[in-house]
Amino acid sequence: MSGTLGDSILVTGALGQIGMDLVEALRDKHGKDSVIASDVREISGHPFVEEGRFVRLSVLDGDAMDFVVKDEGIGTVYHLAAILSATGEQNPELCERVNVGGTITVLETARRHGLRVYAPSSIAVFGPDAPTTAPQVTPLNPTTTYGKTKVTGEVMAMNYWKQYGVDKRGIRYPGLVSWKSPAGGGTTDYAVEIFHAALNEGHYDCFVGPETRLPMMYMDDAIRATLELMDAPVDSIGDARGGYNVSGISFTAGELADAISERVDGFTCEFKPDHRQEYADSWPDSVDDSVAKEDWGWHAEYNLDRMVDEMLNRLSD
Repeated sequence: MSGTLGDSILVTGALGQIGMDLVEALRDKHGKDSVIASDVREISGHPFVEEGRFVRLSVLDGDAMDFVVKDEGIGTVYHLAAILSATGEQNPELCERVNVGGTITVLETARRHGLRVYAPSSIAVFGPDAPTTAPQVTPLNPTTTYGKTKVTGEVMAMNYWKQYGVDKRGIRYPGLVSWKSPAGGGTTDYAVEIFHAALNEGHYDCFVGPETRLPMMYMDDAIRATLELMDAPVDSIGDARGGYNVSGISFTAGELADAISERVDGFTCEFKPDHRQEYADSWPDSVDDSVAKEDWGWHAEYNLDRMVDEMLNRLSD
């Protein structure tokens, strides 16, 4: 690999759910001019487009990415562009092309230019044969196309590290809950939609059953985990580099609805499971994140009550 070209940071998929929060956090940490947001879309009037450095970029266009990296002096890429689980099952070919093809583009660019890379994995890598509390190392037999693409991404991370020295790191994100950005087509979207519905309509039809328990995380914890992982010394990062388990909060859809009902007078929730219930049922109830704790000191700060209070307060402002 050649030496790192510069100190600037490129974020792909910056207009997605994670990107909205991560770009803001990176700009707060490194300076507004050091972070280039990118997306295949360009939304007129969006602050990333109008107020900061933004480039329109497809992660499937290797030549364009090569140009941006050299032109902008990029040293680190946060690769967030992806098709999520529920959307991916509706168009599996697109999901595989974007998720696997885009990651190859980024890793090849990193190999050529000596870049550091962050690319998230997901709890979707687990299949129905995973233990109820999924350990870091367990057979990965996902049932969704999205999950399969994330397994491929983890394998590529280790291959590029061992063969080319590309320092690629990732986290197996659980379901993410944020007040800043809308849900993005994932199976855990109900945990975001329910807050908006509670405040705007007073009622929510939930697409998974009340006993559905999944690993979740408030976005502030997820962003902090991401930054802490990338700040960790390279010699502290072990074989989980492609996708560390991180644990935040594990709750059922019914427990979430009850917590909101305690705070929003008159709120009601009806459970009407659809095709996404099958995806949720294939994932573990929680994950064991002891490896992340040992390797780079991870710990969560938000529990269910704190997350619900924060979401309702922020959305009511």
